[in-house]
Amino acid sequence: MSPSTQTTLQLFGGVAGVLILASAVGALLKWRVAHGAPHSVIDNLNARVNAWWVMVAAIGIAFAFGKGGVIVLFYLISFYALREFMSLTYTRRGDHLAMAAAFYIALPVQYFLVWIEWYGMFAIFIPVEVFLILPILSAVGGDTKRFLERTAKVQWGLMVCVFCISHVPALLTLRIPGFEDRNLLLIAFLVIVVQGSDVLQYVWGKLFGRHKVAPELSPSKTWEGLVGGVASATLLGAALWWATPFAPWQAALMAFMICVMGFFGGLVMSAIKRDRGVKDWGTMIEGHGGMLDRLDSVIFAAPMYFHALHHWWVP
Repeated sequence: MSPSTQTTLQLFGGVAGVLILASAVGALLKWRVAHGAPHSVIDNLNARVNAWWVMVAAIGIAFAFGKGGVIVLFYLISFYALREFMSLTYTRRGDHLAMAAAFYIALPVQYFLVWIEWYGMFAIFIPVEVFLILPILSAVGGDTKRFLERTAKVQWGLMVCVFCISHVPALLTLRIPGFEDRNLLLIAFLVIVVQGSDVLQYVWGKLFGRHKVAPELSPSKTWEGLVGGVASATLLGAALWWATPFAPWQAALMAFMICVMGFFGGLVMSAIKRDRGVKDWGTMIEGHGGMLDRLDSVIFAAPMYFHALHHWWVP
């Protein structure tokens, strides 16, 4: 067994241990506190834990298939995320050509560029070429009603659901000296820290939350939850330095950046949901809402994490 495989298995073993503990605690709370009856907080907790089992299993299977499995997984994630985004946005018949190009050209081409590791084109394809082509396709439709708003929504959907998310499998393309063939651990670090931050912010907020950060955007987010969650997840990231190319202090700084960007990503995506008058992006994941509800933190954290690695760790 290679050192990379052994380290990956250790990480998944640790995550599985945490989930086993969480499942046991949830079952105990259901029995001792709720006495088997419906209980909104405990039932929500158990639904979240069950959803986490499914998500960890999906990531584990993708990791088992290596680069191809990870790219396919995140391609599908981007597809469903883009579908959720488009389903909540205002579009007209004149946008159909642009939307078809987004789903069936821009999306697969972006992931193909990741597959062939063409960084120069991967980094500009959607923000430059597609950004300019999409409004042309909408203009050809001849419908000018709310044209700027409609075009911006399709462009935004591609940016957050495809371009940003594709930076996760793109981590496999980085060539870091002394860390060859271990890039799956870069993804594991990102996922564990960003999702750990979300969970820890939720826990700290439930235990000590009093002061709202942005009550109009996300009523459940509190300053106590934010500070406690980010601090805890930063320590978690520092503790995982052994699975990364970072020194402990570098792992802490990287984790802190991931947590902060993840928090603001959740805030921005909540603002979009409030603008559309919905609580969740969808109902795809029990206990978590839609795909975008689970990925809002990753969307903003992944590109920053990728480019920090690319500029400071890749020769």
